[in-house]
Amino acid sequence: MVKDQMLINRLAAAAKEGSISRRSFMNYSLAAGMTASAATGLWGTSAKAAPQRGGKFRVAQHDGNTSDSHDPGSYLSYAMISLAHTHRSFLTMINTDQTLGPDVATEWSATPDAMEWTFVLNPKATFHSGKKVTAADVLASMNHHRGEDSGSAAKALLASVREIVDNGDHSVTFKLDAPNADLPWIMPDYHLPICPANEDGTLNWQSADGCGPYKLVEHEFGVGSRLVRHDDWHGEGAYFDEIEYIVINDPNARQTALVTGDVDAVTLLENKTLSLLQRDPNIEVDNVPSAQCITMPMHCDTAPFDNVDVRMALKLAMDREELVEKITFGAATIGNDFHHSPAMPYWPDDIPQREYDPEKAKALLKKAGAEGLTVNLSTAESITTGAVDLCVLYAEQAKAAGININVVREPNDGYWSDVWLTKPWCVVSWGARPTPDVMYTLGYKDDAAWNESRWQNARFNELLLMAKAELDDMKRAEMYREMGMIARDDGGSVIPYFPNFVYGRRANVKHTGQLAASWALDGARGAHRWWFES
Repeated sequence: MVKDQMLINRLAAAAKEGSISRRSFMNYSLAAGMTASAATGLWGTSAKAAPQRGGKFRVAQHDGNTSDSHDPGSYLSYAMISLAHTHRSFLTMINTDQTLGPDVATEWSATPDAMEWTFVLNPKATFHSGKKVTAADVLASMNHHRGEDSGSAAKALLASVREIVDNGDHSVTFKLDAPNADLPWIMPDYHLPICPANEDGTLNWQSADGCGPYKLVEHEFGVGSRLVRHDDWHGEGAYFDEIEYIVINDPNARQTALVTGDVDAVTLLENKTLSLLQRDPNIEVDNVPSAQCITMPMHCDTAPFDNVDVRMALKLAMDREELVEKITFGAATIGNDFHHSPAMPYWPDDIPQREYDPEKAKALLKKAGAEGLTVNLSTAESITTGAVDLCVLYAEQAKAAGININVVREPNDGYWSDVWLTKPWCVVSWGARPTPDVMYTLGYKDDAAWNESRWQNARFNELLLMAKAELDDMKRAEMYREMGMIARDDGGSVIPYFPNFVYGRRANVKHTGQLAASWALDGARGAHRWWFES
């Protein structure tokens, strides 16, 4: 009789991850009360198969645009993000168990006051051009986002960096204006890959040279890419010989390509077809809870959204539970109108959940002199699975409050350049960020380039700066709770839910069983973490 089922479960998980030897597995299993034959059988079904090298990995991606660019400061679409994680590398990376791990940097440390952070660079890191990665490349890669004239979305993330120093020993030190305990967690932000420096210290991003696991050999924005293994890559993995990314924004065509075997994986599945796909023995579906978020930002400096009562009425006119059930088929966490997910640290679980209340919404509109409100809401199918259906159902819900929402279906191509940050109300899909500080700094700080709702709240920004400097976790959690309440009740975003990452692969495509929750396809790193089973 098994005496310790919890231990057995942990052992099986460790075997799947490949983090325990067969001898240790057998010894601990016997100690937990299993028979030798049962332990042998469990090892056989749980043990991680040795990754195999070879083959071309073909991926159908959503959200690719002809307006995309190799400039990391302008990265927006998933296709750009995925490509960046394949042909470029970062100082740190999000591991499959959601911890922070090394990439170009092998280790990092801070002074006791968290005012200085030093990163030691991997001496094996090499660009595809053959050039070794140096501290000068790191400085150029970071300073690209820091200049006064920089339009990079990462500028806000690095605003507290006063100086970056080449220590002359293959390490760099970030000197800050204020403490920041989250600085190493900022480094995997997809805008911050390490690119080669020009002789004058500027960044050579135009060449598309990178130091990632695969070398870019063919590419056309909005169409696709072909990459081959970078044999001098400094990291683990890169089991495929070749990677082919194909942009297929249409969800039905993308899914059909997976079913017919024309591709080996797809990045975004239609949730309504999951049960059908899961019955196909040739397909594996990965359904990963995450901190990615669907937002509907309203420009708070534009009528009628400049009235807080109108903003609240639109929040109250949404039945989030129905949206999660009918649009995501349960593959999401309900939103509460502040951009902090239960998947993030410091989650304030005691903030009251926003409820659907059309009568209260109607009363607020009357108070604001906006009875019979009519507004446009822009969306596109490539933003997230069911993006158009989401808006249509929300529009139906809002009718009970006397609100007429015109759903404007925008072209997939150019959505990020022509609609987001431009039109006063639209649907946005945010990738998962590792901490609330990163998310609030990037998208809600008063001067952030991606302050998508143009929201200004002095107390929120005061708390954001205070939380960055607070090393006491309990006090920091209290600050994030207050920030959540402020954003929930005053902010400019309607937040329906935090969707799971739901993607698919052919059954012969294997991974460790653990998947990073930072982006689709294993944190956008499936190309170098996964392999084919022969």
